[in-house]
Amino acid sequence: MDRIPVEKTYKLFIKNEFVRTESGRSLAVPNEITGGVTNVSRASRKDAREAVIAAKAGWHAWSGKTAYLRGQVLYRLAEVMEGRRAELAEARTSTGIATEQALEEVDLAIDRVVHYAGWTDKISILLSSTNPVAGPHFNTSSPEPTGVVAVVPPDGGATLLTLVSTVIPVIAGGNGVIVVAPERDPRTTIVFCECIATSDMPAGVINVLTGLRSELVPQVAKHMDIHALDLWKSSTVGDALAKQAAVDGADNVKRVKVRDSAAIDWASDDAQGLSFIEPWLETKTIWHPVGL
Repeated sequence: MDRIPVEKTYKLFIKNEFVRTESGRSLAVPNEITGGVTNVSRASRKDAREAVIAAKAGWHAWSGKTAYLRGQVLYRLAEVMEGRRAELAEARTSTGIATEQALEEVDLAIDRVVHYAGWTDKISILLSSTNPVAGPHFNTSSPEPTGVVAVVPPDGGATLLTLVSTVIPVIAGGNGVIVVAPERDPRTTIVFCECIATSDMPAGVINVLTGLRSELVPQVAKHMDIHALDLWKSSTVGDALAKQAAVDGADNVKRVKVRDSAAIDWASDDAQGLSFIEPWLETKTIWHPVGL
């Protein structure tokens, strides 16, 4: 007798733990492998609040670590992804793409994590400066993390590659992150979180909410303890939602960056580098009197 397989329900990822949504709701996402559906949690406003609390604690712990150690942790994440390469590719094929294409994307994503692992201890060198001033003072500027950043990565296309390309540069600079996962392929995002959970990443640095972006984007845009919002327009984030998020973010002078995912070739070198890190850093300038 044929049996109906028990489909896994993917949970939220908050504070390095996989938790059920307090709402008890779920979403059914088509699974091209089984012909059935993938069930994911549908996060609520309370879940978003819990993610913010976790991200604040994670940011303080993460930013306090040395740049060298942050690079080592990111490299360890790449090692774990390499070990789970087949599982990540299987998650991508659930959207209907070929296995060869999925493996190629996974390899690009792993290489991009390694790329940012090498950036962590070079950011300060490149963005710091000694400034000439008229007077008996030293004047220096150096970068510091913004704080808690909400990231809404592109939906559709190379989901794993775009997720890594938008989230990893933010944490490379020492920030804590809340990710509003893609609606079309949330499964890949949660499998990526399983890599995070088994790496050396401190709890709360990366937190992931799955669900409807029409519900979650306004929540992260309005939250007063989220310091910045990186919003990528795509099939589930249109002009109206992006514009309203920018308006909502202005209430607490939140830095809101709205970008078009279609304008970037995510597999190219132009989709990585310091220009993806710098927007999520603040410049601290210090004046110090010159002694005689």
